[in-house]
Amino acid sequence: MTDPITEPAIDPVAPAPAPTRSRDYAAWVVLVLGVGSAIWGLFAAFGSGMGLWDFRMGIQQLMFSVIAAIVGVLLAIILIIIAKRKGASLKRPMLWVGLAASLLYSGYMLSVAAKGFSVPAIHDVSTDLANPPMFETLTLRADNWDAIPGGEDSQYSGLTPQQRWIQIHQDAYPDVRSVRVNKPVATVIADAERLAEARGWDVAAVDPAAGRLEATETISLFRFKDDVVLRVRSADNGRGSIIDMRSVSRVGQSDLGVNAARVRSFLADLSGTTTAATR
Repeated sequence: MTDPITEPAIDPVAPAPAPTRSRDYAAWVVLVLGVGSAIWGLFAAFGSGMGLWDFRMGIQQLMFSVIAAIVGVLLAIILIIIAKRKGASLKRPMLWVGLAASLLYSGYMLSVAAKGFSVPAIHDVSTDLANPPMFETLTLRADNWDAIPGGEDSQYSGLTPQQRWIQIHQDAYPDVRSVRVNKPVATVIADAERLAEARGWDVAAVDPAAGRLEATETISLFRFKDDVVLRVRSADNGRGSIIDMRSVSRVGQSDLGVNAARVRSFLADLSGTTTAATR
């Protein structure tokens, strides 16, 4: 009697399907979108700062780069969902690097945009709204009052652009006010000049006798220039001083809150613990 012929055992667990070429291509697309969008944004800002194109074009390209990053995030999520449903391998470094780059870049840029929407679209900030410090050496932009928001809002009906600015400014930055310090005018101006230079500002004018300082700060890769004027008046029979400060962006409608932050920070450093709001 012969033994029956036995068939070789078959492993019931089938090997996982090999990654498809199409999914590999898609993962590479995610990598290109993630890393490329960040490079695109940096190039847009840097080129604008170097004067290769207008800042408006730079901002437009920045917006497109953020859209590309968001597309990268969405594509990565779709690939991950498909792979999980098919039991396919997710061991594609380019997919995860691209997703991380897209998330970091788009997240950062969207946070900047959110901050912009949280502040009014004004670019001129002053501690004294009734009598803002005036530039004498530097020049206030010619269109300073041309794009103040609220022109079509019934809330501001009958108000001039400057009057709308005052009301919007008061609502948004009630803490930006004149300050009083226990130092004479000349000392305050000398301290302000040292502080401005320490911050890397370009000091355009210093007049201790008149109690005035003007300077320019250049910020970001766009190299936006914001002009500052400091006005210091004598108080308490010359023993103290009242400081007013104004910060104005040379271009753009909204400053994303940068000017208000600059005024707060500079006056805090200049006056130290002796600061007292005058109103």
